[in-house]
Amino acid sequence: MLVYIWSLVLLCSSARASTWIQYPSDGYATMTHYTLPLNFIPACGCVTNSTLYPTAAMSQMAYGSSQAYGPACGSCFNLTLVDAFLVSPKYYPNVTRSVVVKITDLCPLSKAGWCDPTTSKPNDGGAYINFDLSWPSTSISSDFFPSNATEYGYTDFGVWNVSYQVVSCQSWLGWNHTQALGSVASEGLGYDSCCPDDPSVNPNSTCPSYSDEHNLS
Repeated sequence: MLVYIWSLVLLCSSARASTWIQYPSDGYATMTHYTLPLNFIPACGCVTNSTLYPTAAMSQMAYGSSQAYGPACGSCFNLTLVDAFLVSPKYYPNVTRSVVVKITDLCPLSKAGWCDPTTSKPNDGGAYINFDLSWPSTSISSDFFPSNATEYGYTDFGVWNVSYQVVSCQSWLGWNHTQALGSVASEGLGYDSCCPDDPSVNPNSTCPSYSDEHNLS
C-alpha cells in the first residue's frame, strides 16, 4: 500500500482564501491520459509549440487554480509507471517507462473522477495528485503504456499509479527549442497566460493563482 505524506498550504487573496494541495517534490500519484490537439493553447497559456513535446494537465487542487494559470504551470515532472491497479490481477510492467512532462493544462475538479482529490480526500486510487498525460503524442512512443492483451483482453488500462519527481525543465524534450517555451502573452493573442520556462530553477517566476487573484471559486 502506498503511503502519501502531504502538507497543505493556505493561499489567500484579499477577498477570499482557497486551500490548495502543496505536494512534496517526489511521491506517488495517479496518471490518466487525454487528447490535446497540436497547436492548442491549454489553460496555462503556454505557446502552441509546447504541444509538440510531452505535456500534462494536473488535477485542480494541486494545480492551484480553478481557471487559467496556476502555480503548477510550467513545472516539469519525471513520471514513472508503477502499476495498473484497476485490473485484476494488478498489472506490473516488465519494463520501466518514464517521461518528463511540462505542466501546461488544468484537469478540473469534479465530484467524481481521477482529478477530484482535495486537501481532505484523495481520489479513488488513494492519490492527492492526478497527472493527465497528453497522449497520443508526437513526442511519446505509441507503446509507452505497456500492456498484456493476451491476459487482459485489451491494451489500454486507462489509469496508472506513477511515481513522480519535480525536475528541472532542462530535462524536458522541448527545452532546447525556444519556440516551445514561454506563454502566448508574448504573442499578443489576448489570453490570460503564465508559463515560466523553469520555475524549479527560478522560483520567482512561479505563476500566481488566477482564480485567487480574481476571487473565483
